[in-house]
Amino acid sequence: MSDRTITESAKAIAYKQAIKYIDKNPEENILKLLDLLEKFDFGGQIANPVRTIRSYIHDKDNPWSKLLFSLWTDVDDGVRKKLFENFVINASMLGSPRQQQLSHEEGCNVPWAILMDPTSACNLKCVGCWASEYGNRMNLSLDELDSIIAQGKKMGTYFYIYSGGEPMVRKDDIIRLCEMHPDCAFLAFTNGTLFDDAFADEMLRVRNFVPALSIEGFREATDSRRGQGTYDKVISTMKLLKRRKLPFGISLCYTSTNTEVIGCDEYIDYMIELGAKFAWFFTYMPVGVDAAPELMVTPEQRLHMYHTVRAWRNTKPIFTMDFWNDGEYAGGCIAGGRSYLHINANGDMEPCAFIHYADSNIREHTLLEGYKRPLFMQYYNNQPFNKNMLRPCPLLDNDGKLAEMVNASGAKSTDLKEPEDVNALCAKCSHAARRWTPVADELWEKGGKYKSQVRRRARVG
Repeated sequence: MSDRTITESAKAIAYKQAIKYIDKNPEENILKLLDLLEKFDFGGQIANPVRTIRSYIHDKDNPWSKLLFSLWTDVDDGVRKKLFENFVINASMLGSPRQQQLSHEEGCNVPWAILMDPTSACNLKCVGCWASEYGNRMNLSLDELDSIIAQGKKMGTYFYIYSGGEPMVRKDDIIRLCEMHPDCAFLAFTNGTLFDDAFADEMLRVRNFVPALSIEGFREATDSRRGQGTYDKVISTMKLLKRRKLPFGISLCYTSTNTEVIGCDEYIDYMIELGAKFAWFFTYMPVGVDAAPELMVTPEQRLHMYHTVRAWRNTKPIFTMDFWNDGEYAGGCIAGGRSYLHINANGDMEPCAFIHYADSNIREHTLLEGYKRPLFMQYYNNQPFNKNMLRPCPLLDNDGKLAEMVNASGAKSTDLKEPEDVNALCAKCSHAARRWTPVADELWEKGGKYKSQVRRRARVG
């Protein structure tokens, strides 16, 4: 029996013990569960979060404590158990060491998560979004999606995220994939307008699918970008999911027009009241020839979100993540397979959802072959892109770096309608990068608390 098999068997035993605790009184057994998770976290992926949770667990008024215990009061028992098994045990405790081992053996990035587009079709036409350009012209078949997941699991990837287009256009196939891969956790970035009771029933049945509902702020901000009536539909979906005890989160794109709304206490408190358990923040990226660069945030607005999200972590019972401003915790850019990659509806393997260039396609290459192709190796060999982890992105934060890598790899634009020259894309972000640099550098110099920890992560990540 191999060392890896022995290790995974030990973790399987840990899982069986953990499941016994998870059904019982959390106030009595949550500390035992945390001890168990930390003991068997051989890959070191969840030890820090476990220690953070343990430090707060005795304070019932602490937001982290409130969030944790709400998973027992607000979430269906079967769904909670399945997600714990797939996300914590399979994706983190079992999957992460396998990814790390293979990355070392193959000399390339092996991701923790794969983001993929079942379709380019979408029922909305949001201002500044590239998806509406494609129409219903590109789709990954059920067999292709299944193959991606099957290949990924062999390399330790058990977390799969859908985007688009609007992934809920493919409801039946999404549920089928949940059935075909009951050991995986699935999430979808969705506009939230296509949910109904019948689909909620299916979510309760398969138990391993969680949506992140896109919402731009209150009614005016959301409808102005996504179309009249969209806000009310999303709120209705949130209420439906909460009634059915189905966990969900929100996906928030902050722009020059809505940052002050998204970044206010009144808004996040309302989202928590509606039942959101997590919030993923993105900043607007001017991707595509029909993009709206005027929606890019100012340095002052990005700084506002930096401070606001950190303050919420100490005051609000919701898990928050800002994919640019949290570079200090992630050791820089997480794309290019370092933590995740993007596969579009044409099968192109892109390093990031916002980087529409590729030199490999899943219809021509295996996942591992794609990870070792020139574009992804450019990411592997150049990450982190800056010693200042508050400037993680090769497009938005480091002027010209993306163009340098794309040109060196020979990758091509994946926009089938109107390919965008990478130098032109970088030019749209150049001003923002130059303006953010002094702000980020000052923050980094002041925030030495995480520097040594981040630098270690960057070396081993």
